[in-house]
Amino acid sequence: MGRRVSTNLQQPDDARAVSVVALAQDLIRQPSRAGIDDYTPVLGVLEDWLAARGLPHRRLYGDPGDPVGLLVEIPGGRTGKWWTLDACVDTAPYGDESAWSFPPASGDIVDGWLRGRGAADSKLAAAMFCHIAADLAPRAPELSGGLAVLLDVDEHTGNFGGARALLADEAAARPAGVMIGYPGMEEVVVGGRGLWRAVLTVHAPSGHSGSSRTVVGAISRAAHLVRLLDAAEVPGVEDRAEFPLPAKVSVTACHGGQGFSVTPDRCDLNVDVRTTPGFDAHDAETLVRKAVAELDAALPAPRPTEITLVATWPPFRLIDTEQPAAALLEAAAGAGLAVRSKTAGPSNIGNLLAAEGIPATAGFGVPYKGLHGNDERAHLAELPTVYAVYQRAVLGLLRG
Repeated sequence: MGRRVSTNLQQPDDARAVSVVALAQDLIRQPSRAGIDDYTPVLGVLEDWLAARGLPHRRLYGDPGDPVGLLVEIPGGRTGKWWTLDACVDTAPYGDESAWSFPPASGDIVDGWLRGRGAADSKLAAAMFCHIAADLAPRAPELSGGLAVLLDVDEHTGNFGGARALLADEAAARPAGVMIGYPGMEEVVVGGRGLWRAVLTVHAPSGHSGSSRTVVGAISRAAHLVRLLDAAEVPGVEDRAEFPLPAKVSVTACHGGQGFSVTPDRCDLNVDVRTTPGFDAHDAETLVRKAVAELDAALPAPRPTEITLVATWPPFRLIDTEQPAAALLEAAAGAGLAVRSKTAGPSNIGNLLAAEGIPATAGFGVPYKGLHGNDERAHLAELPTVYAVYQRAVLGLLRG
């Protein structure tokens, strides 16, 4: 691909990129693993940076009163739509730290790579978006609508608390569209499969494993149900131009039993169904209920199998001419990048936003390695180009 990138972040014309990286390093050096670390230090780094530049910002809180994000708001001087840049500053866990070749919170740069947990997902993007807000603030009077930067610290929990808090905040402008700063330079992610998730509780008579009486325990019944779900037919791709991925059914967890001498009377299965426009949440539930009915008919138990819905999100896909995808794709083309649009297999905040009728892109950023794994890192040579693409896209949207 023909990329216009700088290979030396120390050149004077890349002073902005040097500043972005410095802020990202400070963020990486504050551990913010979802559900593990206190988010106050990493939020403090951002708040100090924003306050030093006079950028208006405030914390967002979840239902228990815990901070779930930070919101930066740059209102334009003219009436118009608000657009949001979104990046998470909580991270995945480190995993086995002995398997890393460098400290997970190092934040150092080696051979052009910014290293550490969150370098790719998504502290570098958070630093970049803060700088874009700072660049636009002096020009705000000439712009229409406004720019919000959402810095989420409840993303890797799967709760997406920052996005939920933004949508519930009556004082915040409702975004006309959102650009999420997940990494990867080859594609602009414009869609994703939806999901339907449930816990299936399988029952059976309990008994002693050494008894002369044969008992089909809950684990055995659950295993039969897993086979039924694995064999269930889901439709393939009907129209790749409309939505290029098929639906998918997965059993992702099994919990039941204790010790050796008792056949358990209960076993819980987690079922994750990835949905598409042609196979939606209703279809997913129908498929699972059919498998459950077959189980209960073939292997009767004192109580029917229970289905407890956990979450459901719709699939989404923007066409290339729909905003904000069009602005981001056009800006990438203007930077000399041959970037294609993509529909992602995993679900993301874009699905949550789609349920609210808000269009979103869910990925364009620097190249990366080790996301959610060992030795996470982000490549910095392409940062000036990625920065310019987002800045151009935002300016295009704010100019109407």
